[in-house]
Amino acid sequence: MNVNQGTVGSDPVILATAGYDHTVRFWQAHSGICTRTVQHQDSQVNSLEVTPDRSMIAAAGYQHIRMYDLNSNNPNPVINYDGVSKNITSVGFHEDGRWMYTGGEDCMARIWDLRCHNISSHFHYMHFPNLDQSGVIHIWDLKTDHNEQLIPEPEVSINSVHIDPDASYMAAVNSSGNCFVWNLAGGMGDEVTQLIPKTKIPAHKRYSLRCKFSPDSTLLATCSADQTCKIWRTSNFSLMTELSIKSNNPGETSRGWMWDCAFSGDSQYIVTASSDNLARLWCVETGEIKREYSGHQKAVVCLAFNDSVLG
Repeated sequence: MNVNQGTVGSDPVILATAGYDHTVRFWQAHSGICTRTVQHQDSQVNSLEVTPDRSMIAAAGYQHIRMYDLNSNNPNPVINYDGVSKNITSVGFHEDGRWMYTGGEDCMARIWDLRCHNISSHFHYMHFPNLDQSGVIHIWDLKTDHNEQLIPEPEVSINSVHIDPDASYMAAVNSSGNCFVWNLAGGMGDEVTQLIPKTKIPAHKRYSLRCKFSPDSTLLATCSADQTCKIWRTSNFSLMTELSIKSNNPGETSRGWMWDCAFSGDSQYIVTASSDNLARLWCVETGEIKREYSGHQKAVVCLAFNDSVLG
């Protein structure tokens, strides 16, 4: 892999934010300085994810995914994926980098073969959850196309689902503000993964928008329209820290929603994206804001944070 000095890909920490102002911004995480801005002309950006080899970043928007090169300063996407009818709201990668998955408002989950830039019908040996607005979580066995359904709260939209790195838990949050957690069992070889209800957390009083486990699997973060991101201990799912952007000024109206979050590799810090045009770096233990990332002209609704070191 060729990495040009001074590019985003040469930085050991990749932090990118995007949202409704049609830009993707890259930041020095420690200083808060914006080092690169990419114009994403087609639409707002709903989701961001860095490829496992840290060579590209995927930006999902309305009807498309655009892939931008992190190892050059090329302002244009180097790969385009089109053909989706509505907003793409989530994007991610298989750990070996050959496959990309997306989900969106057309009620479809898709697997894309990155080697030929097409939707793939040859993705095997994994279990893949996706969700819909009627409150159903679909668990797909991609070897057999077998589909199981979970309905934690009927007719309440599921907004986010995440599996922890240890594959011990799956969490989902919905528009009632509730967070549901399942234990994962089985799933080795041809064995079907079993989901065993673990707990229900009344996490927020308004929409829950995102849930993310920490890299060490000891923490779970939930973001909400109530202007908070809450961090829960997975040992007993008690509340550890509440991160709030609520104003102490009685005359100031709401600063908006907390849309997205991502933990640092050591699980000690977390970055959040919010409707007040800012991203913030917080200390997980104390809840202290360590840095603010200012530059977007509209709401920041998604981010990608990667501080892993490739071997």
